[in-house]
Amino acid sequence: MIDSVIEKMIGYFGTDVRRINHALKVYGFASCLARREGLSATDTQIVDVAAVLHDIGIHEAERKYHSTSGKYQEMEGPAIARDLLKDTELDPATLDRICFIIGHHHSYQKIDGLDFQLIVEADFLVNIYEDELPKHSIESILFNYFKTNTGIAMLENMYIG
Repeated sequence: MIDSVIEKMIGYFGTDVRRINHALKVYGFASCLARREGLSATDTQIVDVAAVLHDIGIHEAERKYHSTSGKYQEMEGPAIARDLLKDTELDPATLDRICFIIGHHHSYQKIDGLDFQLIVEADFLVNIYEDELPKHSIESILFNYFKTNTGIAMLENMYIG
């Protein structure tokens, strides 16, 4: 199923290759984190789909609010994700969880489960590189937001040395 979600995301973003690549990188890290942290098949599916679609609201945020701010992505993303996922075999509870994560993925105080935590860690692993963050910011992110052994090890290996 994840292959069809990836195709839908690519179709939605069209020629915005930067956003497509970002989504695929976050998906790669999130999927690895989910498997290394031992999530169930259902929770791994939630992580996979939420990772691919986590920023799906960004174009609508730009169109409506002239901003890519996380709060606007969170406002616009769930409805778009729900529409893209309407013809999948996802049960209502799984779809609701995916949309909840998409709708709060920049609201770190709302992290309420390992599935959500892994999306945040994967997004940070990609954003640190894409945004060329300085070491002091990376250390702050590590201290404040990373909780899993796998995510901590990846961040330390990639960015702290």
